[in-house]
Amino acid sequence: MSSVNYAVDDFYTLEGFKLAYDQGQDLLGAGSLGNFIFKIFYGPLGRMGTGLIITSLMLIFLALTANITPSKILKGIGYSAVKTKDTVVKTNQVVNTAVKTSISQLKTDFDDHNSEREKNKQHIIDLMNRDLFDLDVEKDSSQDEYTPDYSKPRVDEEEPVLPILTDSELIDVFEPQIEKAPEVIDVADNIKILDFQTMARARKTKTPAVDSVLTQPDEEVKEETVEFSRSDTSVSAQTKEKIDYKAIKKENSNITLEEKTAIENEIIEKVRLAFEHYELPNVEMLNEGKHQSGDKDRKDILIKARQLEDTLRNFKIDAKVVQVSKGPMITRFEIAPSPGVKVSKIVNLSDDIALNLAATSVRIVAPIPGKAAVGIEVPNKTTSVVTLRDVIESDPYENHKSELRFGLGKDISGVPIVADLAKMPHLLIAGATGSGKSVCVNTIISSILFNAKPDEVKFLMIDPKVVELNVYNGIPHLILPVVTDPKKASIALNWAVQEMTDRYKRFAETGVRDLTSYNKKYELTGEGEHMPRIVVIIDELADLMMVAPNQVEDAICRIAQMARAAGIHLIVATQRPSVDVITGVIKANIPSRIAFAVSSQIDSRTIIDMGGAEKLLGKGDMLYFPSGESKPRRVQGSFITEEEVESVVTYVKGQLEGEYEYDSAVLDEVKETMQQASDAEGIDDLLEDAIQFVIESEKASTSLLQRRFRIGYNRAARMVDELEIRGIVGPSRGSKPREVLMTMTEFEMTGE
Repeated sequence: MSSVNYAVDDFYTLEGFKLAYDQGQDLLGAGSLGNFIFKIFYGPLGRMGTGLIITSLMLIFLALTANITPSKILKGIGYSAVKTKDTVVKTNQVVNTAVKTSISQLKTDFDDHNSEREKNKQHIIDLMNRDLFDLDVEKDSSQDEYTPDYSKPRVDEEEPVLPILTDSELIDVFEPQIEKAPEVIDVADNIKILDFQTMARARKTKTPAVDSVLTQPDEEVKEETVEFSRSDTSVSAQTKEKIDYKAIKKENSNITLEEKTAIENEIIEKVRLAFEHYELPNVEMLNEGKHQSGDKDRKDILIKARQLEDTLRNFKIDAKVVQVSKGPMITRFEIAPSPGVKVSKIVNLSDDIALNLAATSVRIVAPIPGKAAVGIEVPNKTTSVVTLRDVIESDPYENHKSELRFGLGKDISGVPIVADLAKMPHLLIAGATGSGKSVCVNTIISSILFNAKPDEVKFLMIDPKVVELNVYNGIPHLILPVVTDPKKASIALNWAVQEMTDRYKRFAETGVRDLTSYNKKYELTGEGEHMPRIVVIIDELADLMMVAPNQVEDAICRIAQMARAAGIHLIVATQRPSVDVITGVIKANIPSRIAFAVSSQIDSRTIIDMGGAEKLLGKGDMLYFPSGESKPRRVQGSFITEEEVESVVTYVKGQLEGEYEYDSAVLDEVKETMQQASDAEGIDDLLEDAIQFVIESEKASTSLLQRRFRIGYNRAARMVDELEIRGIVGPSRGSKPREVLMTMTEFEMTGE
């Protein structure tokens, strides 16, 4: 059937209705029905109304047949939107990754371009040095001087073609040719190089005025000095007879207080006369340091500063070198990181920085105390020796008035470090063998010998290694000869503890609190006696801790806790910084410490409670950690040779007439203590109980003591032999028990 066109207005006529129905028969499926329904509602409702009715019918049909509701349709639309968003995010990530890769490639190309540009600049510098400035070109002395002939044209030679440079490039080219001031060299607009040698020459002062000619004492004083040095109260070291200390003590107990005071005053007066004309050593005895020019190292410092910035930049760390301090052994580069850069990132790059700078080791201080910068310490290619004379002649040493001051060395900036043992008040020194520990001890002793007279400072030296401090034997500053026997060391330390107790008793009687106040009161009133400061030096603590750990540790702790006000100071040195040598109790009572180079970070933590000493260079390189500071300071220690030490000791010994005699009272006390300890050695703790048991039971045999005290045969047999020696039991009678010869009353009368 051919399609027939009809007008919509004729639809509701009979002919139009029939025509529409016939035409809908030609359509397929729901199309004919839908077209028919549309025509029915189109007439009275119009296009809009018809669309709404048909849409509503379709929704009702879907809800009844397929269970599809409008809420489900909206949820489906939302799910589609979420999926679309995820797809967009993934697409953006892929795009960003591609962009970052492109940027990284561009940056690599840019760095390659800059590297090629630096090579061209170096080539230009070489050309200028060779052809323009005629620098670093050795002339042949055998040839005559060349005189150019300007009348002939130059045909064979061609002028070098130089690239055109910008202003900034020209500044970079000519920058090494510019001479700078010796104290401060401007590497860039914000970088400075501080050379310790030129700064030391600028602030060098004249030698302290010390009269090298000794004032000869009067003849009368000489006679008194000789009489005192040969006094009968001294104990000769060559006396072979056994001294009865009990008899001496009993005899001294009969002396009245007035006689004792008179004897002490006489001794004090003789000591004063003996040291009245004592002259301090002259600093001219020491060697003067050699100051080398630092111009050769400045170009190397500039190169390392740029390498350091490039290394940090390669690890995505934006930082600038703001100052460089050149010291005797190391150079410190002060780095100012950009805002947002973590300091821990720089600290973790120590090995990478050492690799790029071709350095043996690098130590990082993050941050530098008192500065908003990170310090990177790099060893110098050429090192300088810091002599003790350089420090003694410095202004800080001259301005510091104390008998116990000593020249420790110079810090990274070349500033002399002067320490005061009176303020520390005790010092712990530790480091591996060959790190400079013994030289530091000799420096401290020599510095004090340059400052104090024998009646102002006294030494008590303990040297289990025998050879380190033996050179000081015979100087008038010693209380005792250098103690080398570890068993005697604990007795000497106990004497120091007893001296501390006696001084505090005198302070209480006088009404003062410390040694300085006591001596001032003595100068004003003349009552009592002048007390010198005492410095106890232990060169090797490990040997003492192996022989008598409990006694040594107790004595050290008592001195460290209480002896400051009494004027007794302690210096302890060891080459084995382990926890069994430097115990927690010793560390807690010695706040000031010096750490030399050690083998591991564990040893460094044992000394200064932090790492860093394992990266030191040795040869006097130290970390000085005084009490009250938050972080240790790196110092190059003062150096003094063995010849200089012997020269100072010889001069000090030459101040006295004849051989120096040590304090006889101290010698007697130490020897008496040693004899008592020797007599008590080997006596059984159960001997007193065994004596009481044997006398009360009136029986004595080895087996009886074994059963009674539950001990072994050898110990019981030794106790029976001791009873026989004391006359308590008789000799052996074979299998029978020994005869008891004393009663309890008789034993008590013997007083044994």
